[in-house]
Amino acid sequence: MSENTPYDLLGVGIGPFNLSLAALADGVPGLNALFLDAKPAFSWHPGLLMEGTTLQVPFLADLVTMADPTSPWSYLNYLRSHERMFPFFFSERFLIPRREYDHYCRWVAERLPSCRFDARVDAVAWDESADAFAVTYARADGTTTRVLARQVVLGVGTDPVVPEPLRPLLTDAHRGRVLHSADYRTHRAALAAADDVTVIGAGQSGAEVVLDLIRHQDGEGLGGPFTRWLARTPAFAPMEYSKIGLEHFTPDYIRYFRHLPEDRREHMVREQWQLYKGVSADTLGAIHDELYERTIGGGRPRADLHPGVELTAVHEDGDGYLLTCRHAPQEREFTFRTSAIVAATGYAATRPAFLDTLADLVDWDPKGRYRVDGHYRVGLDPRVGGSLYVQNAEMHTHGVGAPDLTLGAWRAATILNAVCGRTVLPVPDRAAWTTFGAPGAAAPATAPHHADPVGTLR
Repeated sequence: MSENTPYDLLGVGIGPFNLSLAALADGVPGLNALFLDAKPAFSWHPGLLMEGTTLQVPFLADLVTMADPTSPWSYLNYLRSHERMFPFFFSERFLIPRREYDHYCRWVAERLPSCRFDARVDAVAWDESADAFAVTYARADGTTTRVLARQVVLGVGTDPVVPEPLRPLLTDAHRGRVLHSADYRTHRAALAAADDVTVIGAGQSGAEVVLDLIRHQDGEGLGGPFTRWLARTPAFAPMEYSKIGLEHFTPDYIRYFRHLPEDRREHMVREQWQLYKGVSADTLGAIHDELYERTIGGGRPRADLHPGVELTAVHEDGDGYLLTCRHAPQEREFTFRTSAIVAATGYAATRPAFLDTLADLVDWDPKGRYRVDGHYRVGLDPRVGGSLYVQNAEMHTHGVGAPDLTLGAWRAATILNAVCGRTVLPVPDRAAWTTFGAPGAAAPATAPHHADPVGTLR
């Protein structure tokens, strides 16, 4: 393509969701697509790729299968390419290792010609003269490139969230002793050698860090760190994984959720924390089994589990930290000392800095979030003739399925159809047995697809 020829589609960020879009777009004749990422190569939560950890969704929730099971970029074709179909068949796995999912995604990313790494996007602006978005990106060697695109998809992922009392301690002076779980694997050995480690957060990441630390204790429970697990939630609760409960991760639920009043949507997301913040029953069971083993012969596990607790203050105390916490149900404060703190407190979508050049043309909601339609298109000023889409930054408009891999391929197909202005990949009208909402109450019609601005993809 020449320098002044706009791409039909440009993706910023190459995580699983934009990689899914890149894989599905690869089979569309005449679609010129480019995907950019600042990293030197694909990586997915490297700080939590411990041995024995698995995805929380079945392997069918790969990059493409739920939208196009005939795609060459499926997980099963990955196995076939690596001559591992028979071992996988005999293993009878439904939930695959996280390390393998990461390797599968890298296999796809390295083979898709549209994916370009070592490409940090610095600015996205609207170029009226070109009737296209101008995207500027830089490489590690300092060279910069400007390209044009008629439609842009943001897939920059989410950033780690850290409780306010811990934020002043996220400095080099406390490196390896106060950290987010995203960096756990990097500091795993040092934490395993500490006297006392406190893990904050009741989700899957927190449970996996706790389990890993307990397993570093010896059989008598004497060696390894004393492990303390704190959580604001009223219980260390399992993820909702019933067959009917999982129907919250369907297009049906998204359509229902989108047309609820904003205050009702926000209340429901908070109430539904077990749908996306719970822990797999297997992980909770493994923690219990490890603790039980350490009671044999009259011992006591070197671990404490505290639900219903909020961290309110942290102070340095010699080579450790003094934590002040509040037990919400009892309305009581207590303090304790620890050597290290791991905040397994999740992730949240943030506005990327490269959007500053476009910010005045985005229709932000009163809380500074994207307004997102049924095709994942962001509201823009009418002067912008192109379309901006977003992936995994729309929980406030689309519900708890936004960060879930189950809906990744379906959402990518929905965006791809909108980008092309026609149905490239059919998406189901009905996928759940559950009727969300009052019987017979039809949801308002969603906005039609924008026509393809080039006109060559119809």
